Amino acid sequence: MIKVSVLYPHGENKRFDMTYYASKHIPMVRDKLGAALKKTEIDEGMAGGAPGAPPPFVGAAHLYFDSVESFQAAFHPHAKEIMADVPNYTDITPMMQISALRS
Repeated sequence: MIKVSVLYPHGENKRFDMTYYASKHIPMVRDKLGAALKKTEIDEGMAGGAPGAPPPFVGAAHLYFDSVESFQAAFHPHAKEIMADVPNYTDITPMMQISALRS
């Protein structure tokens, strides 16, 4: 199993609409990626490690797939449509990381 993390870095004067992200964007992603997508999680950044510090990321999504290949096969046909929705909830350029899950 792999985890695809899409991270939105905190930035001064940046916009991120968590309500839209959670209620519109992520459900659309789930629908487009279908059965290849095993599970999703959404994080809303609250704080950094030091008192009063902002979170390093204002939001994140974690998407779980059986393999990198299954992610790519599911995502590629819908990439343009998924990415076209990004301006509806943020002006932050998302970062992506693919990780192997280890126990």
